[in-house]
This record gives sequence, structure tokens and C-alpha cells, in this order.
Amino acid sequence: MANWNMLTLVGEDRPGIVARVTEALYRAGWNLGEASMMRLGGNFTIMLMVSGEATRSDLEEVVQPVAQSLGLQLHVDSIEGGLHRHMVPNIQVRVSGADRAGIVAKVTGALASTGFNILELESDVAGSAQQPVYIMCIQGYAETTVEALEEAVGSIGEEGVQVSVSPIETLIG
Repeated sequence: MANWNMLTLVGEDRPGIVARVTEALYRAGWNLGEASMMRLGGNFTIMLMVSGEATRSDLEEVVQPVAQSLGLQLHVDSIEGGLHRHMVPNIQVRVSGADRAGIVAKVTGALASTGFNILELESDVAGSAQQPVYIMCIQGYAETTVEALEEAVGSIGEEGVQVSVSPIETLIG
């Protein structure tokens, strides 16, 4: 039975991070599952499901030399994992407004109160240093209606933040 681990690496972005990490995993016999990799503020982060017959300690031993040579912070968690458990988002929420503390907490709290499950959240700050604008895009899954979600986030719009909720076409094929 394969052991699943969540491998997380974070550090200054540079060419070759993905190639070196995945090469080390491949050579040591680890299999890759779902992955999320992105650049944030000049840093690169990898979240990668990894499975194999060896232990979490063995995984750390394989990746640590690569992480050290690239100046990356390494973290490994044993997880209950498996492939083909990916939920398909059916709702998209877009948020924009003057950047200030609490936007993410208010929007996600309102969505959570309806049972909305966040599958992906991306945000950025645009505008200028004098007039920053916060932009966030959330994709998730909800069994409730778009109208119920709009009602849940409605009061946030009164605070000068625009929140739009729309369905995502989920037909495949």
C-alpha cells in the first residue's frame, strides 16, 4: 500500500526548481499526484502530493539536499490521499475594492456560512501604493443557489467592496 505525503517547498523563485525537485523524486521511486505550484511576491511555492512505499522520513531525506541547495524551506505531512477525488467547481466569486484588512475574512466567512467549499483562491493587489486595490477570485463548490450566495455576501458590497457570484459551466465533453 502506498503512503501519501503532502510535500511543501517555499523559497525565492529561480529557474529549475520544479525540474530538480521532480527529478530527485523520480530517481528515488516516488510517484506524483495532484500539484499546485505558483509564484507569489517573488517566491515560488510547491504543494505536491507524493506517494510511495517508503516512509515520510525517507521522502525528507530525498528532497532535503535539493531544497538546501536551492534555498527552499521544506515541509512534509503524512496525509490520507488518493487520486481522482478532485471536486469540480460550480461557482466563481470575484471580489475587488480598496485594499484594507478583513476583506478575505469577511467574504470567506459569509461564503462558509452557506456551506460553500473553496477549491481555489487567488488574490493580488493592484493600483498604486497610494491607492491599492484588492482583487480576489475564488472558485468553489456549493449546493445552494447563486442567489443565496449573493445574499450572504450582500452586506460586504455596502462596505465599498464589489462581490460578484456566478455559476461555472460544468459540462465536460
